[in-house]
Amino acid sequence: MTTLNRQWQLASRPQGEPTPANFRFVEAPLPELKDGEVLVRHHFLSLDPYMRGRMNDAKSYAQPQALGQVMGGGTAGVVAASRHAAYAVGDTVVGMGGWQEYSVVSGGERALLRKVDARLIPLSAYLGTVGMPGVTAWYGLTQIIAPKAGETVVVSAASGAVGTVVGQLAKLRGCRAVGLAGGPEKCRYVVEELGFDACIDYRLHPDLKSLSAALSEACPGGIDGCFENVGGMTLDAVLQRMNAFGRIAVCGMIAGYNGTPIPITQPQLILQWRLKVQGFIVSEHMEFWPEALQEIGGLVAARKLKYRETVAQGIAAAPEAFIGLLKGRNFGKQLVKLV
Repeated sequence: MTTLNRQWQLASRPQGEPTPANFRFVEAPLPELKDGEVLVRHHFLSLDPYMRGRMNDAKSYAQPQALGQVMGGGTAGVVAASRHAAYAVGDTVVGMGGWQEYSVVSGGERALLRKVDARLIPLSAYLGTVGMPGVTAWYGLTQIIAPKAGETVVVSAASGAVGTVVGQLAKLRGCRAVGLAGGPEKCRYVVEELGFDACIDYRLHPDLKSLSAALSEACPGGIDGCFENVGGMTLDAVLQRMNAFGRIAVCGMIAGYNGTPIPITQPQLILQWRLKVQGFIVSEHMEFWPEALQEIGGLVAARKLKYRETVAQGIAAAPEAFIGLLKGRNFGKQLVKLV
């Protein structure tokens, strides 16, 4: 077995948009396993928008990504060697191995490593629909928006790893699902493949008046719930169309991740329509994960919940794939395939 582990470290903090120069590619020797440890060969690496925020040295809900250390992130792979009784060579596992080909993990820390069944659900799906993004969608929809049948739910970044799940779960609960996505191909996919009732191509609406009019047409009964991934003008347009006592689950604000100010232009609408606007971090609600994964995993196994993946090939491709994710170049879940 190879004794080298290829990995990406954070070399410097971005000023605005990340560039390849912010990352450093290194080869590091694999350590000898100690009692209780497991060596995992990563097959897939997850790339997610939240990683951009951790690249900043700023106060947030998570510690900043340390300079000179492996970029953190979700991984799915196979046990290559084990000195822990609960794990055998060949077990399929998911964890937080980071941007590298191998990781050494303490087998006793379930938060860092858990076994998964890749017979009915593809291994890659455990980093997307049947993983953190899927649980994020489930929690924001069911626990914050809590939609009733017949209500209208709007989803920004509707063709992404989280948005695709939100809309489909809303439809299964009898709601009208309206997405926002960038480009006609993504909008066609959201409506024709995922079953959303409508999808607005935000690229065709460069100003607030135009986007608000498009939302009004797509949501003739107003908006009862919004799953917000973008912020900025998208959120402003949604606020103008919310019904009284509407609920907004704030999952992401990708419009501002590179430092662009994204003020809300009419915050008085929150009071006027008595809205609930709640941000959330899904890792702070681990008690809901089993219920969420049971529903989502069952739907995926039964092929009643669709998903799509954008897969970059090889560890060397990770930084460019991540930069592309932040620019909306991905379609569905962004992964890097390592094996």
